[in-house]
Amino acid sequence: MPKDITCENTEGHFSTFDLDYTPLKPGGITSLTVDIPTPSRIPNEPCPPPRWKTPEFIFYYVVALFAIPLMVWVPIHLSSPSHPNYPYYHHKLSSGWMFGREVDNSDIQYRSFRNNILSLSFLVLIFIALKYIYTRSALRSASIPSDKLYLIPFFLAFSALYLTGLHGTSIFKILFILTANYWIAKTSRGSRVGPLLAWIFNILILFANETYGGYRYASLHPSLEVLDVFRGIYPRWHISFNITMLRLVSFNMDYYWAYHSRTGEDLSSNSTEKQRANTPLPLEDYTYRNYIAYVLYPPLYIAGPILTFNNFMWQLRRPIDIPMRVQSRYLVRFLVSLLTMESILHYMYVVAIKDTKAWQGYTPLELSMIGFWNLIVVWLKLLLPWRFFRLWSLASGIDPPENMIRCVVNNYSTLGFWRSWHRSYNLWIVRYIYIPLGGAKNVAVTTVLVFSFVALWHDLSFHLLAWGWLISFFILPELLARYLLPQTTYGQFSWYRHVCAIGGVLNISMMVSANLVGFVIGTDGIMYMARQMTGTWQGFRFLLAASCIIFVGLQFMFEYREEEMRRGVYRRC
Repeated sequence: MPKDITCENTEGHFSTFDLDYTPLKPGGITSLTVDIPTPSRIPNEPCPPPRWKTPEFIFYYVVALFAIPLMVWVPIHLSSPSHPNYPYYHHKLSSGWMFGREVDNSDIQYRSFRNNILSLSFLVLIFIALKYIYTRSALRSASIPSDKLYLIPFFLAFSALYLTGLHGTSIFKILFILTANYWIAKTSRGSRVGPLLAWIFNILILFANETYGGYRYASLHPSLEVLDVFRGIYPRWHISFNITMLRLVSFNMDYYWAYHSRTGEDLSSNSTEKQRANTPLPLEDYTYRNYIAYVLYPPLYIAGPILTFNNFMWQLRRPIDIPMRVQSRYLVRFLVSLLTMESILHYMYVVAIKDTKAWQGYTPLELSMIGFWNLIVVWLKLLLPWRFFRLWSLASGIDPPENMIRCVVNNYSTLGFWRSWHRSYNLWIVRYIYIPLGGAKNVAVTTVLVFSFVALWHDLSFHLLAWGWLISFFILPELLARYLLPQTTYGQFSWYRHVCAIGGVLNISMMVSANLVGFVIGTDGIMYMARQMTGTWQGFRFLLAASCIIFVGLQFMFEYREEEMRRGVYRRC
């Protein structure tokens, strides 16, 4: 089993979720690994020799050559116009552009991004062009500064125009909330009540946004009804405010810790992501102007990734170099992911089938593939906007964390999965919730509180709260297994890898079930699927076969991570 997940953390108050940083040295197949900071405490144990050409893995290749094409063919077959269930979901399909195929553009969340991607791309070009013009103008009459603080007025001006176009007159509501949050931070100063007030205020705002649908001016006073006329091209500002709320908490907490910090540490342009996030700024940097520029920073405003206030300001104070080569490679990754998503939506109508529950008469294999590919779609529909907006930010000179560092099907550890899925949010959770609540010292209670918050932050609904509790419960078997069978004691035995794979099969089954509940078919859908899987002999045979195939997939995951470590790439997921 790979050692990157099993190593314990001995670095003080940082949790087992935390990441440290050293340069990467990928090569070969590991060039596919997403380039992010890696743990600084490198395992000392030598890696075993490669298994790729052993008889064991040759057998695994044979299994994969059978299983993978079958997993692709099943949803394509179910999406054929000649299939008996096709009329039940046909109304959900739209005209496509791939080889005369229709496209399943029925997911509301992804459709809003897909339909506007050209407009967003044009907006990015305008932003970069205006930034270039502004920079040339700002530096024309002055010596070239060592920082980029001169960009803050540009960010503020563009944000004002950007939010006015997006949300219309609702920009005043947003600014009112932002100002109230800033007032709490500055009024509380270093008082311990400050963080508590900040959390209470922001959670109440989330509930109020959900309850009142973003508020109408007319409901405040009839004379203000005229302000409801211009609502912008995206009037539902309160939906994306969940992301904004994280920045508000980040500013208040970073300011509170800076107020109590006695160190005047400075950073260089070679500082790491972790150093920038954890190193307090001088108190004079926690100004209203910097705060608004950070919260409304255009590339990350809509969907993130999430950047802490400290990290944002340090990157302006001590600019980091983001080579064009890095940006170009990231653009290629985005385009490949986009083409992959388009191929799935044109050939696998799994979202439409799921939404209309058009799975009558499906075999357990077919039913499971609908769930599986829906999870792939969920992963891609989140990955694509995150990478698009991160690419915009990179082109603007600010490097936010990468959100997705593993493919959704390349995970076997529940803890590792949450390190690699929405990574910037995970880092935010660790810094502002997990560690302040005690972290690993109180892991059971902290985990339940963390995932309850995560669920309610996503959506104030029961099925997501159930998802949060399921995730918390499913982490416990992995923690118990690590305690009873630590890699440091049993890792040298040949059977250990296979026992870990069996545990991985159970982990994956539980994670798939939890995410189907939270993001795909809900509690009713998962109960229906469970009855189909366990209520018949056919379903039982499928579960047995699927478990064997997942076991084989886990061996590839293990070996891929071992190959990463052979080439100097270390992950904890």
